[in-house]
Amino acid sequence: MIAAGDLSRLPELLHPQAVFRSPMAFTPYESAAAVNLILNTVVRVFEDFGYHRELAGTDGTDVVLEFSARVGDRQLKGIDMIRFDETGLITDFEVMIRPMSGLQALGEEMGRRLAPQLAAMKGRPA
Repeated sequence: MIAAGDLSRLPELLHPQAVFRSPMAFTPYESAAAVNLILNTVVRVFEDFGYHRELAGTDGTDVVLEFSARVGDRQLKGIDMIRFDETGLITDFEVMIRPMSGLQALGEEMGRRLAPQLAAMKGRPA
């Protein structure tokens, strides 16, 4: 789905109470709708995105994917830490990114595109 740039099947892979833990926000976004919105937006923000390494837990419910990308002129590296339930649905999606300049560029662009929607999902005014 990532290689094709088409996340249209993502909703069927998300648990209804899936959680997204952003590298920019202290509190997580809690709902499949939030996870879907964030991931569908970030695939359009990232340029030259690619996964490089995959690490998996022994029981198959946890995976860590290492990636690199660019936002404007800022390079970044990161990891996606994904947890699945016993049926294979994504229950938790946590992202960590470095360096700070890449994270800031990503945060600014994601905020520009999603601030009102994400604030509403957390029950706050934009």
